[in-house]
Amino acid sequence: MKEQKDLEDLNKETNQDWKRYFQLGEVTTYFARLFGKKDPDAPNNFNLKMMHGINKISIVMFLIALIIMVTRAIIR
Repeated sequence: MKEQKDLEDLNKETNQDWKRYFQLGEVTTYFARLFGKKDPDAPNNFNLKMMHGINKISIVMFLIALIIMVTRAIIR
């Protein structure tokens, strides 16, 4: 009985470690802020708009390149 409880505790700890490892809180909030609705309280600056526009373009280009690389690797 004690061994099974120890094994369950070990499994819980391992699951928590994996959840913590794959936690993408900051990344998801950045993408939500970048591609989501605009915050009306955010500063309205031309340079800031251009920076976010360039970030959107670079992220989309990276994802397209990643998809192409994965499909080429699968086809070969």
